[in-house]
Amino acid sequence: MMYDQRVTPSHTLLGKAFHWCFIIIYAYGIFKQLDDISQSEDKGLLVFEVAFASVFLLIVIQRYSYIRKFGTFIGANEPIPVAHTLLARSIHVSMYLCLILLPLSGLAIAGLFSLGVVEGKMQGLALLVHEFSADLSYLLIAMHIIAALWSRIKGDGVWTSVVPIFKEAGPSRNETVTRLSRIEKKVFERAGEVLSLTKE
Repeated sequence: MMYDQRVTPSHTLLGKAFHWCFIIIYAYGIFKQLDDISQSEDKGLLVFEVAFASVFLLIVIQRYSYIRKFGTFIGANEPIPVAHTLLARSIHVSMYLCLILLPLSGLAIAGLFSLGVVEGKMQGLALLVHEFSADLSYLLIAMHIIAALWSRIKGDGVWTSVVPIFKEAGPSRNETVTRLSRIEKKVFERAGEVLSLTKE
């Protein structure tokens, strides 16, 4: 039975600030995104988009550099199976990869546009990467939110380590929740055993 023992009581104040401020910036970026590449003809708007993408990229890199120093399930009130940790980390890394590709591809689109490349393979590729990164980020963030809500329902302590409201009073005593939680744990423990066997 394999467990990830790297758990601490709670995220730091800086970690929480990174988390919640970034959500606001991401939401703003999605809200104000251009509907059509032709809007880039507005020089002022193009400069703003480039500046926003650059700042967004720096914030994502800074946030990832900071948050990767900590365990995945900070605040957990019981050991987490390694397979569960690996899955969560894979989702987190994929999410950050999307959030890095979003501004990079946006900057590529703007750069090509400023050079007069409005169509063609290069611009098409940049647009494709940008749209794919955006769509995948929606999916991964939705998975992250669902996992956070499930954590809150279970009362495993992870929610309270990040979210300042609806704090847990301890592990759930609901029979259905505890049964599902046990099944989840057994699945990840079995997956961990399989992973350990494949490494041997």
